[in-house]
Amino acid sequence: MTIMSNFAPTFANFDIPSWFKTQHLAGMLRGIEKEGLRVRPDGYLAQTPHPAKLGSKLTHPFITTDYSESLLELITDPKESPKETLNMLRQLHVLVYKALPEEELMWPLSMPCMLSANDEDIPLADYGSSNTGKLKTLYRSGLGIRYGRRMQTIAGLHYNLSFGDGLFEYWHTQAADTQNQTQKQAENQPQDQNQAQSLSAFKNAKYLGLIRNFKRLTSLILYLLGASPSVCPCFLAGREHDLELLNDSTYYKPTATSLRMGKLGYTNSVQEHLDIRYNYLPEYVDGLRRAIKTPHESFQKLGLNDADGNPIQINDHILQIENEYYSPIRPKQIAASGETPTEALERRGIAYVEFRAIDLDPYSDVGIRLSSACFLEVMALYCLLNDSPELLPAEEDELAINLERVVNEGRREGLTILNNGSEQPLESWMLDHLSNMQPLAALLDAHYGGNDYRAAVALMQGKAGHSESTISAQVNADSERLGSMWQLGFTLAQQHRDSLLQQTLSPNTQAKYEVLAEKSILQQAEIEAAETEDFMQFLQQYR
Repeated sequence: MTIMSNFAPTFANFDIPSWFKTQHLAGMLRGIEKEGLRVRPDGYLAQTPHPAKLGSKLTHPFITTDYSESLLELITDPKESPKETLNMLRQLHVLVYKALPEEELMWPLSMPCMLSANDEDIPLADYGSSNTGKLKTLYRSGLGIRYGRRMQTIAGLHYNLSFGDGLFEYWHTQAADTQNQTQKQAENQPQDQNQAQSLSAFKNAKYLGLIRNFKRLTSLILYLLGASPSVCPCFLAGREHDLELLNDSTYYKPTATSLRMGKLGYTNSVQEHLDIRYNYLPEYVDGLRRAIKTPHESFQKLGLNDADGNPIQINDHILQIENEYYSPIRPKQIAASGETPTEALERRGIAYVEFRAIDLDPYSDVGIRLSSACFLEVMALYCLLNDSPELLPAEEDELAINLERVVNEGRREGLTILNNGSEQPLESWMLDHLSNMQPLAALLDAHYGGNDYRAAVALMQGKAGHSESTISAQVNADSERLGSMWQLGFTLAQQHRDSLLQQTLSPNTQAKYEVLAEKSILQQAEIEAAETEDFMQFLQQYR
């Protein structure tokens, strides 16, 4: 299949800009948000409440829940190196296992197993009696009635990354089009304020360029880091599919990489034609807001309230809130209290990017290996420094075709993908990009010391040329060897629990987390005690 295209060439003849030096890597920060289901020893979803020892889900900065009361979400601070980030993530896992009821496990795979046939057996996260807490639970209720609670039990990992201001400041001074910058300056404002605004716009543009290029390379991530080639039969109940039986307890596609990122996973058809673009920040913000304000017929039919008058979704629009928009990558800014994500972006610009197309690595006790983290950072730098033409609907359509191909048969020998309108072998396409990334890995190693980044790229080059060495291939092979995907997940979960429980936190670290948990409970109580407004009034104003 060939699509005639006028796409601007991307990633052609990439060279590191002559001005870019290792010192421009100073100030990079990264953090991780990792989801994971709590399960019982029989593999079914835990029905116990969030462990009290872990503090308040509403106010704890590092330990909360995502969709379900059983779906833990662990969040690290921004850290100065990948090793520090993984170290904090491991600390959080140790804390969780010390607080879990006896025999409960953290499920290591992105795709769930042993779900009940009844959607209502998947408990919504409960954030307490405050209006803010009730709104969070209502949002999850809306997701459940719109897409089914089963889909919301899929877990993943988000890798958040920012580059130092020094990089953008220096890059900005190198920009040739100073005349254009001058024209954008308002005559009635002080010079230093004009420069700050111009730098902010420049930084936004570069982050959006990174995002567009990452979308162009999402298939690379799914092949190299995809770890969900199979699902349990319970996940498919009532759904049409074309998966094959690996054994009595597992459905799969023989050469799939990440079913989580395909049509069986965390996607929905309603959002396919939203046309939210990443070319300019106001364009992106307006696209999200338009979706939040636009009613959708199928959601209108569900109603806003149940038969007893209790609300079941925030609104009946395409999106209830900004975070309902599913995308493999997002621009982010830290929102202040009472501020929406788009308001934060509009007022202060992009602070970091959130890479979301990442399956849990079931063979890691924390869901991601150092090599994967380092590779994501090399790829982010590659996407940032490369030219990044506007991403328009015709190219988005091509990328969607590529994504489905790699999701479903990424490890098939001879698979081709579309590249600027022409078919190209997936393997050569991946190896070309990975080869281009090598010099950037060397720069990162020169900055941080060691050879973690070069080793990560070399590892990925090996996977690109040998599909049997990918995580998805290993998951299929081990599921077959052990008898089912569930048995693989259960075996790995036990191994990870035993390993993590052997690790100890220093007295200071343990005390710090205990104080945080206690403080979070007090903060939730203060929020609840201070509120006087009825939730229905609060919701009406919010709507």
